[in-house]
Amino acid sequence: MGKTISKTLQVTFTLVLIVIILYYGKDVLAPLAIACILSMLFVSPSLWMEKKGVPRWASALIAVGILVMCIAGIGFLLSWQLQNFAEQISSLKQNLSQMLSNLQHWIQDRFDIDQAKQRAITEAQMKDQSTESSPITQLASVFFGLLVDFILVIVYTYLLLFYRSRLKNFLLKLTAPKDQEKAMEIVDSASQVAANYMTGLAKMIVVLWILYGVGFTVIGVENALFFAVICGLLELIPFIGNLTGTAITALGVTAQGGETNMILGVILIYGVVQFVQTYLLEPLIVGSEVHLNPLITIFSLVAAEAVWGISGMILAIPLTGIIKIICDRIPRLQPYGYLIGSDKKTRSFWKRTK
Repeated sequence: MGKTISKTLQVTFTLVLIVIILYYGKDVLAPLAIACILSMLFVSPSLWMEKKGVPRWASALIAVGILVMCIAGIGFLLSWQLQNFAEQISSLKQNLSQMLSNLQHWIQDRFDIDQAKQRAITEAQMKDQSTESSPITQLASVFFGLLVDFILVIVYTYLLLFYRSRLKNFLLKLTAPKDQEKAMEIVDSASQVAANYMTGLAKMIVVLWILYGVGFTVIGVENALFFAVICGLLELIPFIGNLTGTAITALGVTAQGGETNMILGVILIYGVVQFVQTYLLEPLIVGSEVHLNPLITIFSLVAAEAVWGISGMILAIPLTGIIKIICDRIPRLQPYGYLIGSDKKTRSFWKRTK
């Protein structure tokens, strides 16, 4: 009994210590974790290039170059669309002013708070925020932080690809000789699952760009491509991302002076795309590489956001899938793998109807 309690306390203390290290080491560990997932994505292409005679340093450099080109392409597309927003800024201000006026009248009618009191409350809040730091300073700080993290991710990805043999030998040296084969099987499986998941997710995002772009264009949304790209990229965050993208699109349409029919059209397109995504795209493109039940999926998203913010939410699913692979292959951890996993696999719409 005493040994069981002592073991439970040790496990609890270890988990608490890991969470503390992850929370306070976010600035250091989060870029490294993102680079690990990206490097797993480029291991197979790097191996193919090296078999063709390309040196490892060159294959790693080509892989990182492809990654940078993809990110730069998305950034160029968004900046190109933002230029159209700049041309419409005067009309957007007028629409937003009208929306704010309507909101103030609604608050006055519903809560009996006149517009003077509302302005006083708003000015007091803005004054409190201005004492901390100006919006320009906050924006510059966020931009600089993102730039530093981006550079770190690129550098880490290159180094992980270049030194992957040394890292593999390091894991072998840490493992007992009788368990080395199983350890390498776990590493290879985790790497393959992470790569397949990220590759499938990238393909699905491209298809979602097309679906959202066509749908928004048909109903007459201005800057439809911009909103389509935003909705597709936010799919990196399961459950929450698609709702956020739709909300941003609806707000953007409202700010552009769109009528109620157009907003309802945006919601209808969201519903249709989600149906196609759930029953066609995920089974066919993403596949069933990561079998996680909804409870663990939502919990991992919430916990990862509390520890690492947006980066944690993006990494939550692939990292939890890797943890499940490790648990499934170690006998004493198999109950945890069963808890994380899901017995029911997602089937496509065609299989369901058949």
